[in-house]
Amino acid sequence: MTGNLYIVSAPSGAGKTTLVRLLLEQEPSVQLSISHTTRDPRPGELHGREYHFVDATTFKAMIESHDFLEWAEVHGNFYGTSRSSIAGRLAAGADVLLEIDWQGAQQVRAQFPEAVGIFILPPSMDELARRLTGRGTDSSEVVARRLAAAEAEMRHVGEFGYVIINDRLEDALDDLRAVVRASRLTLAAQRVRHADFLTRLI
Repeated sequence: MTGNLYIVSAPSGAGKTTLVRLLLEQEPSVQLSISHTTRDPRPGELHGREYHFVDATTFKAMIESHDFLEWAEVHGNFYGTSRSSIAGRLAAGADVLLEIDWQGAQQVRAQFPEAVGIFILPPSMDELARRLTGRGTDSSEVVARRLAAAEAEMRHVGEFGYVIINDRLEDALDDLRAVVRASRLTLAAQRVRHADFLTRLI
C-alpha cells in the first residue's frame, strides 16, 4: 500500500459528515470512498457520487464473490465498501477516506491493519443531546434512542488511534487535517513516496 487509508467514525450528532466534507475541500489529495447500497436514491443524489446504487441481487452476488472490504445491513438496506476500488487507489498512491461505523472499521482493520483510525466525539453527552434535539426532526423518544445508541458506539473509541473532540468546528477541522498531514510524514510513508532518496540513507 502506498497511499494512506483513513477510517473516520463517530456517533450521530458528532459532526463527522461536516468535518469530512470540509476536509475533502481543503485536502484535495484525499479521496472519499463511495459505498455501494441497495437503498433508493434520495432527491438530489446521483449514482456514483453519493453512492453506487445497486439492487439486492447484485449486492448479494458481490458478497458471495467477496467483493466487499466491509458490509452491513442497516434498517433493511445493505451498505458495502468495494475491496478492489480501495486497493487499486491505494496502490496508485492515493489517500482514501472511509466514513464508516465502528463495526465496519473493525472489518477494514482486519485486512488493512495499517489504516489510520480517527474517532470523532462530541464534547459531552449533554452537548450531543442538545445537537440531536436541535435538529427538530425527531420526537423525544427517537432522540433518547439515538443517545443510547451513540453512547454504545462511543465505547469503541479505544479501538481508534486518534480521537478528535468536536467542540468548535474550526478546531476539530484543524485537528483532522493535522492527523492527515502527520500520517503522510511517518518514516514508512516517506520511504514509499521518496524511495530512491531514503534508501540511500537507511
